[in-house]
This record gives sequence, C-alpha cells and structure tokens, in this order.
Amino acid sequence: MAGLPPASIDMIFADPPYNLQLSQELWRPNQTRVDAVDDAWDQFASMAEYDAFTRAWLQACRRLLKPTGTLWVIGTYHNIYRVGALLQDLDFWILNDVVWIKTNPMPNFRGVRFTNAHETLLWAAASRRSRYTFQHRAMKALNDDLQMRSDWVLPTCNGNERLQTNGARAHSTQKPEALLYRVVLASTRPGDVVLDPFFGTGTTGAVAKRLGRRWIGIEKERRYIDLARERIRAVARAPREKSLLEAPEPRREPRLPFGRLLELGRLRPGQRLYFRGQRRQSARIRADGRLVWRGHAGSIHQVGARLSGGAPCNGWTSWFYQDADGQLRPIDSLRQELRQAQGAAHDL
Repeated sequence: MAGLPPASIDMIFADPPYNLQLSQELWRPNQTRVDAVDDAWDQFASMAEYDAFTRAWLQACRRLLKPTGTLWVIGTYHNIYRVGALLQDLDFWILNDVVWIKTNPMPNFRGVRFTNAHETLLWAAASRRSRYTFQHRAMKALNDDLQMRSDWVLPTCNGNERLQTNGARAHSTQKPEALLYRVVLASTRPGDVVLDPFFGTGTTGAVAKRLGRRWIGIEKERRYIDLARERIRAVARAPREKSLLEAPEPRREPRLPFGRLLELGRLRPGQRLYFRGQRRQSARIRADGRLVWRGHAGSIHQVGARLSGGAPCNGWTSWFYQDADGQLRPIDSLRQELRQAQGAAHDL
C-alpha cells in the first residue's frame, strides 16, 4: 500500500484477519472435525498486537482514499468493535454498520452460545464533510424499488462458488459475490478504482470486473494469488455502456429550472398542468414559471405541496402536461429530453 500514490482510490473493501482466538478444536455431534479458521495469518499474540496491526493498515487506507472515497471493513464480534474504535480514532466518519445475516450459518456445536449467524460491515467516509458516492437508486432498484435497509440477508459462500483445492475449501473465509456486488454497486461508479488490501481468492476483483470498475488486489499468500488470477480471468468483461452499470442519481444531474421549459417553448404561459395526472386538479403556468392555483402562486413544488396537504412534493414528477395527441405526460419527461439534448451537444 505504501507504493501506491496518495488520494488515488475511490473505494476500499477490507476483509482483514478476525483474530478469532480459537482455543480448541471444534467437533460436530457425528464426531467429524470442523474445518475452522486456524490459519497462521489469523493469529496474533495479543490484543495489543492486533490493534497495532489494524491501526497500521487503516492509516495506510486513509492516505490512499480520495476525499470523496469510502472504506468498508467486515468483521465479527471478535474484532469489529476494536476496528470501529480505531476508525473513529483516525477521524473516519462511520456512515452505516450493515449486518450481513447468514441464511445458512454454522451451528454452535458445543451448545454453549447462540449460533453466530451474522457479520458486521462498517462503511466509513474519509471525513464528516466528504461528498462520497452512494448509488441510492441502484440499491433501491436492486431491492424491488424498496429502499435498501442495513440488514442484508444472504447465504454464505457455498456450492460451485466456493473454491476448492484437492477437495477442501481453498480459503477459510471466502466471501460470497452477492455481498460484494452490493458493496461495489452501492459505493462506486463505473471506472472507479477499488482496492482490496486482503485480496484472498479475489472476490472483490471478480465483482469489480463484472461491474466495470477498475481494481487493485493485495495478497501475500501465493496459493491465493494463483486462485484469484485464474478466477478473475474467467469473469466476463462488463458492458461498455455506463448506462447499463449504474442507475442515474438526480443529485448528479445538471440542474435545469422549470422556467427553462418556457424559454425553449416546450411549455407556454397560460398552459394548464394537471396534478398527478388527474384532470380535476389543475393549475396554470405564469410567464415567470410560477403555477397559479385558486389565487395562490408558487413553484411547481410549492403548489404541489399545497395540493398534497402540506406534504413535501417533487413537482417534476407530480405535474403532467397534455401533449399534441391529448395524452397526459409528466413534465419531467420534457426535462429529460432537454438533458439528453444537452448531453448530445456536449459530446459533439
């Protein structure tokens, strides 16, 4: 990480060692041994050693993140609280803690605790004032047009997705691509650079390639590097059209005032607009772009809010005009036509 230029990364996903502190082997009731996480890379002599390790890589992340970038860290109760405290000590601003609820968790075979059925992801911005990327519309569309919550119900990595070597799982903590799909889609845009400093078998790289993001993976274990290269090589490239890789966010689109539709002749003074496509509720357009309804004048949003009983109103999607064929269409369709025309002119 020290060899990468500062402020060069748009998003970091980190799946660090969890420091599980296993004290004895685990056995199933049928007397078969559980293939637990007992790798050398997950073992630390003390909490102080783990904290020093965590602080060091988080500081390296801070140097690499763009001011607009974000960091995701995943962990369990063994480590995530220590990671969270260090994040705040280093002046990261935590945006969410997302709970990954596993549909198929490993049981607690000894019967001395609750089954550990979730992991926690911390999502943090470089600072409280960061203008970070969040693909709200894309995540909402991914969730059947419902705003996505911070509890994600997904299975663990299994079946054909779980990489194996000589009949045994290749990596003890391989994450499912579905989890990374949400992370990458939510917090990056096509062409952004994604870094995974604990690359493992390359889940982050595989998903980034599918979604048209550039990626950097750092991994020290040669056996994982070889698996990651082979895996990512087999992933089909993302389509070139950016419009297929993200949902447009209104906040990123150039502002276009309602009055511009009058200036360009798309609407005219005196024309009648219909609230929510209902002909029984209408207002007329004043030459300055205000709407007039029952003696009240205001913007498309203000008059819409009045008709909604005081509730906030997006006038662009609430007001409809009558086209040349007598059909009612939202005025937002006119705004989108102008934006497309402006984009085409800009490309020329």
